[in-house]
Amino acid sequence: MNRLLYALLCSVLAGSLCAAEDEVVPADPQHVWDLTDLYPDVDAWSADREAVIAKVEQISARRGTLGDSAESLHQTLALFSSILRQAGRVWVYSSLNSDENLRDSETQERHQLSQIMWARFTESTAWMDPEILQVGRETIMGFVEADDRLRPFAHQLDNTLRSEAHTLGDEAEQTLAYFSQPFGAPSRIYSMVANSDIPWPTVTLANGEEHRIDAQAYSRHRAGADREDRKAVFDAYWGKWSEFRSSVGLVLSSHLQTQVALAKARHYDSVLERELFQDNLPPAVYRTLVEQVNKALPTLHRYFKLRQRMLGIDQMHYYDIYPPLVALDKEFDIETTKSITLDAMTVLGEDWVQMQRDSFDERWMHVFPQQGKRSGAYMAGYAYDVHPYLLLNHNDDYESLSTFAHEWGHALHTLYAKQAQPFETADYATFIAEIPSTSLELILQKYMVDQAQTIDEKLYYLGFGLEQMRGTFFRQTMFAEFELSLYETVERGEALSGDRITEMYAELVRRYHGHDEGVVIVDDLYTNEWMFIPHFYYNMYVFQYATSVTAGTALFGKILADQQAGADNYKDLLRAGGSDYPHELLKRAGVDLSQPEPYQAVVTQMNAVMDQMEQLLKERDQ
Repeated sequence: MNRLLYALLCSVLAGSLCAAEDEVVPADPQHVWDLTDLYPDVDAWSADREAVIAKVEQISARRGTLGDSAESLHQTLALFSSILRQAGRVWVYSSLNSDENLRDSETQERHQLSQIMWARFTESTAWMDPEILQVGRETIMGFVEADDRLRPFAHQLDNTLRSEAHTLGDEAEQTLAYFSQPFGAPSRIYSMVANSDIPWPTVTLANGEEHRIDAQAYSRHRAGADREDRKAVFDAYWGKWSEFRSSVGLVLSSHLQTQVALAKARHYDSVLERELFQDNLPPAVYRTLVEQVNKALPTLHRYFKLRQRMLGIDQMHYYDIYPPLVALDKEFDIETTKSITLDAMTVLGEDWVQMQRDSFDERWMHVFPQQGKRSGAYMAGYAYDVHPYLLLNHNDDYESLSTFAHEWGHALHTLYAKQAQPFETADYATFIAEIPSTSLELILQKYMVDQAQTIDEKLYYLGFGLEQMRGTFFRQTMFAEFELSLYETVERGEALSGDRITEMYAELVRRYHGHDEGVVIVDDLYTNEWMFIPHFYYNMYVFQYATSVTAGTALFGKILADQQAGADNYKDLLRAGGSDYPHELLKRAGVDLSQPEPYQAVVTQMNAVMDQMEQLLKERDQ
């Protein structure tokens, strides 16, 4: 049953962990989330956290009773669910509160208290899965058939029962639970190094402005129009990272070794098998993704050549990937962003638009950047009894509009799932989670292209969409292939140093970008890029971005082709929450990611977009 805890801990992984560089204070409180919907004050939060810890003993007291009767099993599972629900609310509050200002030690300490609470909860429930397995499938599922109150737990129980070969005895499970916090140490150490300890360099740009090139500034200035500025930013940022290659390599290697050891302890052949097993995914999903993306590298290279042509440069370098292909002289303030999003989503039906419009009127979002605030964007939806919360860093540009649509895809997914599912099956797998977010980006892109008033504006939106596909479909698969190679290296008993990891990444990033063919030159310094990616500490997480954009593209195609029926099919997937295994839910929606066809459709779509852009360029140049 502790598999549910994993879903919570992964609920906000999409955002980076860096503090915002610039201070922008929102003028309107409407643009700051209202955490009193969770707790009126810190004292109430603290009381709830202490109540969760106090209830831990009640769980322990139920030990040895799960096989007594359906009534006894229900009492234990209902208690577990109740505590989990309460603990989730405690966690969400401290997480959101700490992300408002990562430099506030008081809020950081409160979030650490939430982590301690989770550790105690994990320890107190470690006996449950072994005992359920000891009772056996026949008895457990017989209880489910005999007592309707157990129906909400049926999928969770089946998920536990199928893990018999990977569940240890009581003592071993308890021992592993004691080590849950130390096992996460490499990730925490990496976060501290990346976000607090590195003394970032400063760069003077062509306009005379001096900027400290931390993660936020790097992400912003790597897309600058001046090529020499871009190169200077890349050189400064990756040059500083390279100074920490040995230490970060050791931290990552420690994480990999820990995960390999844990996989072995649970009798998995590999970390990949363990991670796919959690969601009951067939290995063909991962292997087919990597295989099909590698076959599609000529399409990626075609995109780079189109980019080279539109930027007017003789040779693409790695620092030429991020600037927009054409300029867009438009601003999208938050109110305009809301209005456009609502108009674009009419293809999903009035119920969708009304729910989203009503949500906009509430204080669910922390909208603007401010000093110390966590960068990036995410949706936190685990507080079942409240509502989703969204962290944004809105900059009044099109990327912010697209991010807004993306995160509200997550939020509407959560709302639809909560409407249709009880708490026990409302939380959806990561494998499903990125589908609505990526499909909403596609819906927005089509709307913006259709509404564009000039050829250059159309080219901007189409180019932005292509870059999203590159970043999600190709880049995330490259990360997935790299991560798999790292784990397989450790599983073979080989050593990994920072230099060795860099060599492995260099081979992969250069192959994907056509370095040897002269498509995109990736300089040695930039092969330190692996150090920048926190997702490598999330255990085979990144491939699900690529599979999600693949599924999102397929479902978007069904919406366009089947209109109302396609939209209903899409929303039915969201309503299903976590009521079944994600691969089965997707297959029922008409998408089988173990087969090559959905991935090939993404490639076809990318080529169609490039065909459209090349035709627009001809019209513009006539």
